[in-house]
Amino acid sequence: MKFKHAILIIAAACVAVPAMAQFAKPEDAIKYRKSSLFVMGQHFGRIGAMAQGRVPFDAKAAADNAAVVEVMSKLHWAAFTEGTDKGETRAKPEIWKDAAKFKEAGDKLQAEATKLSAAAKTGNLDNLKTAFAATGGTCKGCHDNFRKD
Repeated sequence: MKFKHAILIIAAACVAVPAMAQFAKPEDAIKYRKSSLFVMGQHFGRIGAMAQGRVPFDAKAAADNAAVVEVMSKLHWAAFTEGTDKGETRAKPEIWKDAAKFKEAGDKLQAEATKLSAAAKTGNLDNLKTAFAATGGTCKGCHDNFRKD
């Protein structure tokens, strides 16, 4: 599985580099960030199911999913570019009006995702629950401030 994990990280890095450079159209950036957020959410949900006792705890699966969340937490920020406030998006104008606050939220998510990954690697369910709650709180905070319902 370490080989697969390495491939995932390399693939994510390859996708992130062109994203940071520039998107051809604002619609491409919106599609990119929606896709990366969707993938992150899917893996975060798998961890949540274990943390909330809806599925049995599997330390390896938790660590694998947390590693994906950590990588994905870094990708979508590059896609909040000029012109992506319009179109098929739930992004609030506050993203661009208060860019410093939005960046702070992004930095916090990335830090919590890193802690989540570290907690998952311990193989301890209580550590995972604590880190999951903290990471989920950063997601909620960002959604409350920067995402339309």
